[in-house]
Amino acid sequence: EQPLCIYLPLTYPHPPYAVEDPWYSLIDRSKLPPRLPTPEGWQGKPSLLRGIWERQHLQTWTEERWTELRATYYGMCARVDHQFGLILQALREAGLYEDTAIFFFSDHGDFTGDYGLVEKTQNTFEDCLSRVPFIIKPPAWVPVKPGVRDALVELIDFPATVEALTGITPTHTHFGRSLLPLLAGETDEHRDAVFCEGGRLHGERHCMELESADSQVPTGLYYPRVNLQTSEGPEHTKAAMCRTKRYKYVRRLYEEDELYDLYEDPGELHNRICDPALKGVLAELKERMLTWYLETCDVVPHDPDSRW
Repeated sequence: EQPLCIYLPLTYPHPPYAVEDPWYSLIDRSKLPPRLPTPEGWQGKPSLLRGIWERQHLQTWTEERWTELRATYYGMCARVDHQFGLILQALREAGLYEDTAIFFFSDHGDFTGDYGLVEKTQNTFEDCLSRVPFIIKPPAWVPVKPGVRDALVELIDFPATVEALTGITPTHTHFGRSLLPLLAGETDEHRDAVFCEGGRLHGERHCMELESADSQVPTGLYYPRVNLQTSEGPEHTKAAMCRTKRYKYVRRLYEEDELYDLYEDPGELHNRICDPALKGVLAELKERMLTWYLETCDVVPHDPDSRW
């Protein structure tokens, strides 16, 4: 009789990589996509990636062993898919499915063997980490053109879409955009660029995850990354990404920037930040990032402060 909202923050798939049958045996190892190779000498790549690679000690792994790890990860995904299906079935049995808005997404991806790495980082923005699934099933009364979209969207568009569906007027400024026009097929585009940011300034000890026991224990699951985060080198420092459909630009505060042509180099293996042929593209992306920061770096509260 009353509206309901269910939020399920599942931990799968996530390290440590492990899954039981039938999910473990469900994955056909012969159909896995190829891994992205380790960049030669890590030239042009952020220092954090090389540091993690050196500390994870996975260089001697055979391709067969990588395949098993990746198949396990896919099995973990299959387990989540099954569990999610149980929720959908329960909604149908309760007569709620047609009236329910359903959103399925992730906060980040995982290397799972790409570049010879596992786990994730907090200030690098490879597509395997930052390009995550986002599936929407709106209520039956919402106009929708079923299909797969290649429009650029951000996770902040999720709350904006919920607000549009429910008639909620936000009481604070945010920068999400409703996805309802995209779902209805009224447009094929949503944003001209999407953005990510992460890392810290030098001296920000409170951002080092010093509370993590893994930071000082070489056998810890997250030691390779978390230990590097305690360094005052460039590894764990500030970076921001501007990505269009074709190009990805990463501005780094303490080390070399990155620029990739995703049409020619979808694996982001060749940093072309110094390529004169992309000088104009670089200038456009820097200008776009500056505009984004100007639009989003400061907001004014909607209500006056009672202290004044």
